[in-house]
Amino acid sequence: MRTARIPNSSPRAMRPACFLLVLAVWITGCSSKPSTSSPSSASGGTAVIRVGHFPNITHSQAVIGKSNGWFEKAMAPDARVDWKMFNAGPSAIEAIFADEIDITYIGPNPAISGYVRSRGEALRIVAGATSGGAALVVRADAGIAKPEDFHGKKVASPQLGNTQDVALRAWLQSKGLKPREKGGDVQVIPIANPDQMTLFIRKQIDAAWAPEPWASRLIREAGGKLFFDERELWANGEFVTAHVIVSTKFLREHRNLVKKWLKAHVELTEWISKNLPQAKQALNEQLKKDTGKAIAQQVLDDSFSRLQITYDPVKASLFTSAKWAFDAGLLGRERPDLSGIYDLSVLNEVLKEKGARPVQ
Repeated sequence: MRTARIPNSSPRAMRPACFLLVLAVWITGCSSKPSTSSPSSASGGTAVIRVGHFPNITHSQAVIGKSNGWFEKAMAPDARVDWKMFNAGPSAIEAIFADEIDITYIGPNPAISGYVRSRGEALRIVAGATSGGAALVVRADAGIAKPEDFHGKKVASPQLGNTQDVALRAWLQSKGLKPREKGGDVQVIPIANPDQMTLFIRKQIDAAWAPEPWASRLIREAGGKLFFDERELWANGEFVTAHVIVSTKFLREHRNLVKKWLKAHVELTEWISKNLPQAKQALNEQLKKDTGKAIAQQVLDDSFSRLQITYDPVKASLFTSAKWAFDAGLLGRERPDLSGIYDLSVLNEVLKEKGARPVQ
């Protein structure tokens, strides 16, 4: 296991630099002449649709679809799928800005950030992917039994401004706690999930707000204890963890391909729900190919017990997450207008044709 160190840099100090870097990438992309041609073409003239995903359980449709060729079959003969793998939301957003991908599976807060930073121009959310699948895990020997026990503790999140990081900061505030950079005594440490495992085992952090399968791995493999499942904080236990976004240019110019993709996405979502054992196996086989390591069956089962695979985007939770991010100072000085971030018209066309209830 690789050595992990607690970063010395202040998240507050890093935020302006990160913002400027992403903004510069977007401006560069916007300065190029827009294309009105078909998607990138492979040899023989077949269109290529470039699709991003993370090697995560919360991106199950992408990982399983990549494993069994579901989307390739659905898009043929109109397009070939070129899969792009990312490990963090901001990297996928930069790829959208730079016109390097057309569609990606991604968490809500990176999508919000990308939409705001591009002034609503870069992307649209077109479907949901996963609801739930995150938890706050504490070290069993950290002496944490109630919210007040987090005073003076070190709590990890996957990345500054990502979905779990925003939820953690909002929860701390709701309990009268503050991170150090806000004058409190809770040290929030944004650090990658694999490094959280290392720090957890070495007792260099006391808790972590993590997505699956990392929450379950912290419990099963690192001596962690479930403090709460994040679903407990949301109405009906539903909140968006991953959804599908499309570049606005691609949606405008290739709506037919987006529709074919979403039809396959809806059908695969339904297949996963009805064939969970086979779906878990396909997902685990692909994760082993992508990361070099399969997930232990108990961890896989625990992870799926805390999430729901869905094409519903769970819109209300996204707006709540955006409020939390703004309150944490992660979305600028003016409350963002997200009224145009969704375009569910294509998804609802697909659902109507299937005789299913449209999403709001």
